[in-house]
Amino acid sequence: MEDRVDLESLGEQLYTKIYPQHKENAGKLTGMLLELPGSVLIQMLQDESMLSAAVEKAIRALQLQLEPNRVKSKDEEDVSVSSDSLGEQLFELVDVYSTGHSQKITGMLLEQHKDAVLKLLSDPKLLEEQVTLALKTLKEQDEETDISDTSDADEKEKLGEELFSLVEGIDPLHANDITGTCYTKD
Repeated sequence: MEDRVDLESLGEQLYTKIYPQHKENAGKLTGMLLELPGSVLIQMLQDESMLSAAVEKAIRALQLQLEPNRVKSKDEEDVSVSSDSLGEQLFELVDVYSTGHSQKITGMLLEQHKDAVLKLLSDPKLLEEQVTLALKTLKEQDEETDISDTSDADEKEKLGEELFSLVEGIDPLHANDITGTCYTKD
């Protein structure tokens, strides 16, 4: 129940900000933006430029939804489903989530079959799920990289300590200098 109240409150705030410039479509645009996660909506309400960019993207998405009713020529159809066009459309929708990884996530999503990408463009819930999954995957990859970097550093430190012990047995007076020189070389 509390989530519903928060969503209604966010919707009212968004509508109030959108209505002055987009009277005819304010309700529809607000509804489209309410498909985004609450944290993104809160950011938009605090950042006018972010809200403006999201509204513009929603307007373009709305226009894309309205265009299928128009009969298109063969050339227009080829252009509308080209990989570049799909990528641009998908990037605009992914970028609304402000993950900081819009390009990477768009690239990941574009690896899917063209029909799956088209479905993402028309289904905001599915797109949100895919963006969340892609972001989770990216974070896991970053964590794995961090762990392997730490392992390498730990391994280097152990080798350095072993080397120092060996050199100290041979030349205790110069062990620090010798080990430091040898240890800094990879």
